[in-house]
Amino acid sequence: MNKDAASTNVPIVVTANGLLQRGADNTFAFAQDANFWYLTGIDEPDIILVMDGDQEYLIVPVRSASRQAFDGAVNHQPLAKRSEIKDVYDDQAGWEKLKARMHQVKRVATVNVPPAYVEQHGIYTNPARATMIERLKATKTDLEVLSLNQQIAQLRMVKQAQELAAIQAAIDITVKTIKETTKAAKLRSYSHEYQLEAELTHGFRRRGAAGHAFDPIVASGGRACTLHNVANSGNFAKDELVIVDVGAEVEHYAADITRTFSLGRPSRRQQAVHAAVLAVQKLAFSLLKPGVLIKDYELQIEHAMGQQLIELGLIKAVDHQSIRKYYPHSTSHFLGLNVHDVGDYKTPLAPGMVLTVEPGIYIHKEGIGVRIEDDVLITDKGLKILTDKLPRALN
Repeated sequence: MNKDAASTNVPIVVTANGLLQRGADNTFAFAQDANFWYLTGIDEPDIILVMDGDQEYLIVPVRSASRQAFDGAVNHQPLAKRSEIKDVYDDQAGWEKLKARMHQVKRVATVNVPPAYVEQHGIYTNPARATMIERLKATKTDLEVLSLNQQIAQLRMVKQAQELAAIQAAIDITVKTIKETTKAAKLRSYSHEYQLEAELTHGFRRRGAAGHAFDPIVASGGRACTLHNVANSGNFAKDELVIVDVGAEVEHYAADITRTFSLGRPSRRQQAVHAAVLAVQKLAFSLLKPGVLIKDYELQIEHAMGQQLIELGLIKAVDHQSIRKYYPHSTSHFLGLNVHDVGDYKTPLAPGMVLTVEPGIYIHKEGIGVRIEDDVLITDKGLKILTDKLPRALN
């Protein structure tokens, strides 16, 4: 995709995700493409959205009789009602209409096709976008494909009222569930991380969430020093801390909250590390407001974290390499339809943006990991902490 679609009047074609194989003829639970959901509100695989001037329509693939028996048929009427797109075509009629239009234009716009394998994260990506592009280019070999990524990211960065309501609902469910499952007496009753994970899952579903917005992290002791330790299979020990990093999902919108708890009486060292993280988070709250550039903000947080690490005796000088040994991640990311939501980090913060604030310190040699994470809304006056009803105390 060699050009940007800004200010270009061309047909826009966006695809839903497809199902992914888990094993044999079994699939993983379906997860919709966030951009497709944002534009349609539809939670079915393989559907195509076309927006072309004053025309918009959906193309719905026909399912085999066997698949209909197992997965059900796709009814066009609910799709039209949900998306408010009145024209819904089956695969043959829809693609004939789209092919005819492709022969009239030189360019089409869509969301970028990701690489099949993202080495940095060690993940294979959903092939639906690539498959759609192949099919589009089969209609016209010299078709030029423009990118919509920047435009959709700009739209999704600033949340509408309905989106904020869904995010707040997810946060409220997460807060209530964490409070319920991490009371001192409850924590003492667990012997394994997975027991707390199960209680969190139960609490989310019981309160109306679709489930977890991401794989839950319940990591105690030294395991908490691995940032995304999602095995949740370790034993609890009374002299350890446990990081609980979870978020409910409501209408596809995510909460993302982290608290660190003591499984027994915290040591002075554990308290000191926890206090250092709290101090850095407090500073981060004070810095976030409209007009701030994330890059500048992250540099200020890094410096503040360096000072805390010196006081803890972990480093001798405030330099990037020394700090990142104990604080290897960013402080904030955008939050929304994805837990790590799309956003242009070069754009100044503006009212309506939702971010996380999550400093942490991880000391492998001492088996201490502390992270505290809250979700905040940028407002005209600064910020609103959406997760403020959840205490940050160590125990």
